[in-house]
Amino acid sequence: MPEGDPLHATLVAVLKQLNQAETRHEGDAPEQALELGEVEERLADFWAVRSGAARVSQALGLLLKNGMVRATQGAEYSWQRQREVRIRYQITAAGKQFLLDALENSDRVG
Repeated sequence: MPEGDPLHATLVAVLKQLNQAETRHEGDAPEQALELGEVEERLADFWAVRSGAARVSQALGLLLKNGMVRATQGAEYSWQRQREVRIRYQITAAGKQFLLDALENSDRVG
């Protein structure tokens, strides 16, 4: 099992997923954000989530509270999701900075 704080690691993992969604769907605003279930599905095998040490919903809540993620409500139909989209989460500039800082710190040798 990787070392470190499981909640912090989950925060970073969630931000990575949201950043990837934004990058992958650049210019297509509805698809640049992910629903809770989509993030949970993507992180189901992540060590901290799999072991029960952290929950994706808890991480998203903390990120939202701290302005690193924004929530959008939508009632439009998503062709990719083949259903109506409810609440979606998208990374903010503050979230990108936190992610960048976390990745830079993890690359440093102690």
